Amino acid sequence: MPRRFLFVLGSSRSNGNTELLARAAAEQLPGDVEQQWISLAGHRLPDFGDQRHDTDHGRPADDELALLLDATVAATDVVIASPLYWYSVSSHTKRYLDHWSDWLRVPGLDFKKTMAGRNLWGVTVLAADEPSVADPLAGTLNNTAAYLGMRFGGVLLGNGSAPGDVRKDTEALTRAKTFFAREPELARFPHQAV
Repeated sequence: MPRRFLFVLGSSRSNGNTELLARAAAEQLPGDVEQQWISLAGHRLPDFGDQRHDTDHGRPADDELALLLDATVAATDVVIASPLYWYSVSSHTKRYLDHWSDWLRVPGLDFKKTMAGRNLWGVTVLAADEPSVADPLAGTLNNTAAYLGMRFGGVLLGNGSAPGDVRKDTEALTRAKTFFAREPELARFPHQAV
């Protein structure tokens, strides 16, 4: 299957620092790699309602959710580009990931099997000098990938607060040049033996 990257932008601000860093990394992808960019702020997703134990499950009737579902299952690589909000992913991003729970139950889709072996990546910009404050965000993405049997490429971290600040983070921009060149490893929960 040819590689196809889906960049899911979780910021409430367009052209924010996280998006700038994600685009810097995406510039390094070969020209024949398809890219799709979706800003969650531009797609009003309904609140997630836990219906795991209901019997009626089907393809999302909501056009926004259907678009995201189709883009997600078509991607070989899903890149969650979310700024660090309260030490984890943004509310837009969390809502998107919450809907993955519904997609696990869509008849005929087999979302978990479909996503198994595919790649999940993270990009975030934080306004702190200590990268470990982003550990909860990285843990959320790693554990999501582990649950679905996906590979996890890690999180590209940048630093910045005001619009455009990440352009001053030369170390992050250098890491962006090779971020997608690595082969992601199969994700594992922290409690699993390596």
